[in-house]
Amino acid sequence: MAALVRLDTATDFEVGIAPEALAEINAGKLEQVMAHRASQPPAEHMKDAVVGLLEGIGENPWREGLLDTPKRFAKMLREVTSGYDVDMDAIINGAMFEETYNQPVVVRDITYYSMCEHHLLPFHGKAHVAYIPNGRVVGLSKIPRIVEAFARRLQVQERLTTEIADFLQEKLDPQGVAVVLEGVHFCSVMRGVRQPSGLMRTQAVHGRFATEPGLIERVLPAGNAI
Repeated sequence: MAALVRLDTATDFEVGIAPEALAEINAGKLEQVMAHRASQPPAEHMKDAVVGLLEGIGENPWREGLLDTPKRFAKMLREVTSGYDVDMDAIINGAMFEETYNQPVVVRDITYYSMCEHHLLPFHGKAHVAYIPNGRVVGLSKIPRIVEAFARRLQVQERLTTEIADFLQEKLDPQGVAVVLEGVHFCSVMRGVRQPSGLMRTQAVHGRFATEPGLIERVLPAGNAI
């Protein structure tokens, strides 16, 4: 299956991407995708937009401290939204194994960072993922990669939670999936209600976690601290 990374040969060699690194990018390696996006020169219209924003808040975009800010901001924004270029299928390709284990598999305290699509401010926290295998398991490192790939986009926490759970349910076909996200949102810390201690908790469940009362509370209890 072709990767979703939007590359062409000329661009690859202009930014010094070695062929073996390009192969990893096309294999869905998030770190390589992030590095590639950050290394690409930002589009002029992105830099022009930042100049307009700086002028809109009353700043002088041509003073020394801000001269390179439009380029830096545009590169940063492409880097932190690198999940758009990740081939999600490639992340787990070759890392699913036949296994008779049929008890919950839990990966807790996965740190994630994302960007609120409403204010373009960060939110971050911990993700906790559980699934009950149905004849096969996935490599341990793949679950944090899945979380990060979906997080590295413009998001709302509710949709991020659902996307992770839906993807695992579709690809693993387990007996059940549960995803719990806890997040601190800078759109309500730095502005608005200004509640630095406010913690948002969301969950998405499939299969046995949806039908068996109390199962998610036993496997992923509340009260985790960021």
